[in-house]
Amino acid sequence: MCADSSRPDQPDFDDSLVLRLIAAQFPRWDGLPVRRIGSAGTSNVMYRLGEDMVVRLPRTAGAAEDVEKEHTWLPRLAPSLPLAVPVPLGMGAPDEGCPWPWSVYRWIEGEIPAVGAVTEPLRLASDLARFVTALHRIDPADGPPSYRGEPLAERDAETRAAIAAVRGAVDPDAAEAAWDEALRAPDPDGPPVWIHADLQPGNMLLARDRLCAVIDFGCLGLGDPAVDLLAAWYVVPDTARPLFRTALNVDDATWARGRGWALSVALMELSHYRDTNPFMARVARHVITEILHDHSTARAGIRRR
Repeated sequence: MCADSSRPDQPDFDDSLVLRLIAAQFPRWDGLPVRRIGSAGTSNVMYRLGEDMVVRLPRTAGAAEDVEKEHTWLPRLAPSLPLAVPVPLGMGAPDEGCPWPWSVYRWIEGEIPAVGAVTEPLRLASDLARFVTALHRIDPADGPPSYRGEPLAERDAETRAAIAAVRGAVDPDAAEAAWDEALRAPDPDGPPVWIHADLQPGNMLLARDRLCAVIDFGCLGLGDPAVDLLAAWYVVPDTARPLFRTALNVDDATWARGRGWALSVALMELSHYRDTNPFMARVARHVITEILHDHSTARAGIRRR
């Protein structure tokens, strides 16, 4: 994917820069071919290095802050996870043309899930639940706070501003009703756990219709387990959502907070990306539609009772 045009101050990366960085800092890989690859993410630029590696360059100072965290924690978490995650092979230093630390990872083969058109939804739901369960059970000792580690209520002002900003693309009354319901959910009754915090289609890989890898751990840290339930609306089709919830043994309060997280994130993404990043905007619209449909269906069921 091309660079996010809403960030005009990002560095101008190209093949020659990557070749120069590799030659200077990782001479054992000097001479390997590089080519830019598409990415659904907006925080990093990706270059394939040879056949087995990928170079990941932060586009912003915020994304650069995640480099050391991933290099520190991914090797520790990976053995406890049932799916492949990025394996750091080297951390590069800032250099001319690249103002921040950068990474070389092992390449993971796969395709991102098709938004709203997953071929094997029940398998995906089962695989994803297995990953989330394993991640949440890892010892949280000394873990950093997640990028999305705040209570849901602290996102209230920004979420309502996003609803106002996308008025015309989204029914504001329906969105506010769904958001208000999420805010009424009780707070977590347990300690923070390890969360990925960004389980979106662009951060997952499928192979032969099975989830084979979870990537991009920039939001990784400790937080409310409900944050990882945003995958229920971002990735899991409605037909498989009950299986996903059952496999995770999620109570009503956690599920409601998870739906609130998904709605808040999607509204902010639609507000931010609708004119600059068609993929992110399309995913956000899909998520909002799914959530508002869920909410209206649930409310109708309550009225009938």
